[in-house]
Amino acid sequence: MTRVGAIDCGTNSIRLLIADIDNASGGSGRLTDLVRRMEIVRLGHGVDKTGIIAPDAMARTLAQAREYATQCRDLGVERVRFVATSASRDARNAQEFVDGVRDAFAAFGVTPDVVTGHQEASLSFQGATGDLRAKGIPGPYLMVDLGGGSTEFVRGTDDVEQARSVDVGCVRITERHLRSDPPTPGEIAAAVVDIEAAIDQAAELVGFRGISTLVGLAGSITTITAHALRLPRYDAEKIHLSRLPSAQVIEACTSLLLMTHAQRAALPFMHPGRVDVIGAGGLVWRTIVQRVERDARITHVVTSEHDILDGIALSIA
Repeated sequence: MTRVGAIDCGTNSIRLLIADIDNASGGSGRLTDLVRRMEIVRLGHGVDKTGIIAPDAMARTLAQAREYATQCRDLGVERVRFVATSASRDARNAQEFVDGVRDAFAAFGVTPDVVTGHQEASLSFQGATGDLRAKGIPGPYLMVDLGGGSTEFVRGTDDVEQARSVDVGCVRITERHLRSDPPTPGEIAAAVVDIEAAIDQAAELVGFRGISTLVGLAGSITTITAHALRLPRYDAEKIHLSRLPSAQVIEACTSLLLMTHAQRAALPFMHPGRVDVIGAGGLVWRTIVQRVERDARITHVVTSEHDILDGIALSIA
């Protein structure tokens, strides 16, 4: 048994998983969670426009990294992997971020892995597919990991067959297009043009036809699912592996998109850090579901609470 710490640092949030993994001879390789947490730090705020990580965003994220390192030490973590994704790929001052993370996790000898979009997609796939197969949910899967700066499309059953990362996400689309509260029809239409172009890029490589199950990952999609389920609070157990009609998911996306920030903030499952960007997340996910519904004739959508964070933890073993 090995105790591992996995950190996923994206455009909008940073997350920590501390887990025990059974990697002995004959072990299952399954994770037993000890800590699973998420903080909104907005590392990628403004990166799409300026090309750099803002000083306040850098400071927030590195402070959280130091807190995570302390928790890993306190709980006796043996090995750590820190994965950074979209914002750290795009920013000109990413080296400053890398150096700060290295200092925070010096006790573990960790340097952050600034992974490519394809690597990000593969980690997400590995993190989510175990539970799908265990529950008998049929492949081929199209897994969609909707982040703040990018969205990963991964096709496969037991292993990744094709993957593509595209530069649309809830933070990037909000900053580019959805500036009004609520967004105007013109803003939404302009955003859809960008989103559809990105989906075309993904479909060209990954291919949506022949998909048996569409699976959505990450915080925007789990929050949309909570809205579709009309949950009285955020409940990961009810969200994980839920299977909803695509029409119900599309309706939930549209509802969140057209709400004001105040209306979103009043929802009992809504994290405060998602209030201003969940509308864009809903627009991206709605457009993807509609496209896959058309191309693959899917009628339902599955949501997974297990994603790249679990894939990072498994990769340590």
